[in-house]
Amino acid sequence: MSKYEDVCADLVNSPRRWLVTGVAGFIGSALLERLLDLGQSVVGVDNFLTGHQHNLDDVLSIGADERLQFKFIEGDLRDPEVAKKATKDVDIVLHQAALGSVPRSIKDPMASHEHNVNAFLNVLTAAKENGVSRVVFASSSSVYGDHPALPKLEDRTGRLLSPYAATKRTDEIYAQTFHEAYGLGTIGLRYFNVFGRRQDPEGVYAAVIPRWTAAMIAGKPCVIFGDGSNSRDFCYIDNIVQANLLAGTANPESEGAIGTVYNVGCNGRTDLKELFAMIRDTLAKDQPELATAQPVFEGPRSGDIAHSQASIEKIQTALGYAPTHQVDEGMAETVAWFASRLRKKKSS
Repeated sequence: MSKYEDVCADLVNSPRRWLVTGVAGFIGSALLERLLDLGQSVVGVDNFLTGHQHNLDDVLSIGADERLQFKFIEGDLRDPEVAKKATKDVDIVLHQAALGSVPRSIKDPMASHEHNVNAFLNVLTAAKENGVSRVVFASSSSVYGDHPALPKLEDRTGRLLSPYAATKRTDEIYAQTFHEAYGLGTIGLRYFNVFGRRQDPEGVYAAVIPRWTAAMIAGKPCVIFGDGSNSRDFCYIDNIVQANLLAGTANPESEGAIGTVYNVGCNGRTDLKELFAMIRDTLAKDQPELATAQPVFEGPRSGDIAHSQASIEKIQTALGYAPTHQVDEGMAETVAWFASRLRKKKSS
């Protein structure tokens, strides 16, 4: 039995009360889904700036009886009172709320700072005051900046390339400070290009996998910024859920496990041309006309890093993390999920 399976079994036998911020978002709703499935009590908070009610509806429709275990607060964590209310009587915080996207942060750095730093500081302060035992928060591979080494090691970062990266690195510093100064149990998770069900396919800042999937099904072109050689460590959502639950329940007595940051990825790389082909070939099984589709290339975007790959040795050793899905397995499930819903929407 894996460490993750042990943790899940323990949670079933000894339920906790969790706060998931950004619960109506892509990652937040996946965490809600798994926690409710394990019989946990969950408080969720979201301001619906980037999250969606339909994500909550989708999760709660899976297990209607689990609605009684879920309390939702519509509010903005930039308001300290919302943070205080949300963290009251909570054991573990999984902080996913953020204003994502490197391009968006370059266009509006102040908004990124307010939502990603000010709101997180409110959560840390409220967690400290309300006696929360653990705060797990979403950081990002963007904090590695221009450091050229692959795979990325947690203690080797370069110059930051975007305001978004700066906000995530600031969050890490605040979390470590709250751990040292107040004894708050904090763990940061540096996500590497997460993908999966419920990821938003719409909007100018939509993630590439749902955006391309939706475009191909609609017969529209897919745009690759740059020459397509940029590569990423794409990480399926179920791996992210696993990392959060392992971090949330990690033994505080384990030396070095708390008050630190971990990479969450698969220690692999897929370039954008390979990614395009993977999505196209999966969709072409049901839409043969897509088999010859080709991407459109445009100039590179400011702030984008060339390559990204996570070393996962630290989180494997300290927390027992073991990815259950590599990129091809996760992609097959993701594309099938989106295709089913997009085609249903198209025919209705």
